[in-house]
Amino acid sequence: MLDKQVVQDVFEAALSTGGDFAELFMENNTKNSIVMVNGVVEKAQSGIDYGAGIRIFNGYNAVYVYTNEASRENLIKTGLAGARAIKNSGRTQARSFEPYRFEPLHPYRILPGTRKKSGIVGLLREAHKGASDYDPLITQTIANYTDSIQDVLIANSDGLWAEDRRVRNRVGFEAYASNGTEKQGAFSGPGRLSGLEFLDTLNFEDLGKKIAGIALTMLKAKYCPSGKMPVVIDNGFGGVILHEACVHGLEATSVAKKASVFADKLGGKIASDIVTAVDDGTIPNAWGSINIDDEGEKTRRNVLIEQGVLKTFLVDRLNGLKMGMAPTGSSRRESYCFAPTSRMTNTFFVSGSDAPESIIADTEYGLYAKRMGGGSVNPTTGEFNFAVTEAYMIRQGKIAEPVRGATLIGKGPEVLLNIDRIGTNFAQEAGMCGSESGSVPTNVGQPMIRVKELIVGGRSG
Repeated sequence: MLDKQVVQDVFEAALSTGGDFAELFMENNTKNSIVMVNGVVEKAQSGIDYGAGIRIFNGYNAVYVYTNEASRENLIKTGLAGARAIKNSGRTQARSFEPYRFEPLHPYRILPGTRKKSGIVGLLREAHKGASDYDPLITQTIANYTDSIQDVLIANSDGLWAEDRRVRNRVGFEAYASNGTEKQGAFSGPGRLSGLEFLDTLNFEDLGKKIAGIALTMLKAKYCPSGKMPVVIDNGFGGVILHEACVHGLEATSVAKKASVFADKLGGKIASDIVTAVDDGTIPNAWGSINIDDEGEKTRRNVLIEQGVLKTFLVDRLNGLKMGMAPTGSSRRESYCFAPTSRMTNTFFVSGSDAPESIIADTEYGLYAKRMGGGSVNPTTGEFNFAVTEAYMIRQGKIAEPVRGATLIGKGPEVLLNIDRIGTNFAQEAGMCGSESGSVPTNVGQPMIRVKELIVGGRSG
């Protein structure tokens, strides 16, 4: 993407005022998207994100500058602009580059752009048909498709030279049911780090029917009762509770600032003995996977919690310097417009030994959170609240009536300690995670779990 001598010249400029370390991240990201509403294409876009970002370390601080004009002259000018924020004596010399070799873990066969958009539109229309034919109360569908081919170059003044290609595609489908006075919706968004062969694994009509069924069920449901009760959270996107309520607090972005409830808990017991939690960027073709992170570190399987004990944090280079810890292959960014920081990849609870049906049967009364929605968390305190988009009451060990309007309210550390059952039905689902370095693809996952007591927000009516 760039000549090595050009990058050496850029680093000479970036380090000219005494910086300790310089890094260049360059990307060429080709993107396509289609949005369909009620079976009609409303928007189809294609574009390219192209540019470079230069980061300069000065002790525990960093300067970040970026540009979308990648000529030698402009990159040097950009590097000098960053250097002007640093005034140190001495001069750091950039090392010669050594290409970083790694074995790609995420094969792809059919590149985006090699299939006609009309074929993809036809698949989205199948999902619309599956939902709209499901019931007359389904009044709206929204289907979308996105893909990207991101070529990256990561180089630094320690001699790293790494290049990678990341190919992703994802489908999102929403269905809304309405009786004229009320409206309920449901969503699914499968995605993979792979080529368009992923689309061939999906049954779009069945996807539409499934989402329509959830929306219709929630439309007819009564409101959820409120109070403290056992909560059974199902697999797949249920793992968002681990992602939001716990692992954001294990990112060095928060830990290095002592802005995490888990900052001083390394090596201590923070969860039930049956809880093991992992962030793994190496899972082949998973939505949140990458070969190397955005600092050029090889991704890995990071065991965060093992049998209830906090084993490590997710660490990027800059925050690792502050914490005295080595990077864990967890540094990510949305694009060249963002400096990288520690982020999740594919984060999940490891499977336990309980059959899902036995977890339900052993719960006399409580809430069954079949599908989780969005939420918010304060990593400093661990306090969170999450919407439940598909929920049912559990009565006498059986799944009973559907309920809507349920929210889960609590603190991450308390939830981890209150998990008393973990199932065998592990699954992951795709999502997007926002933080200081923008929005990045992440998977969440888990088998069914039971939290023995949690505050459920709802209302009567």
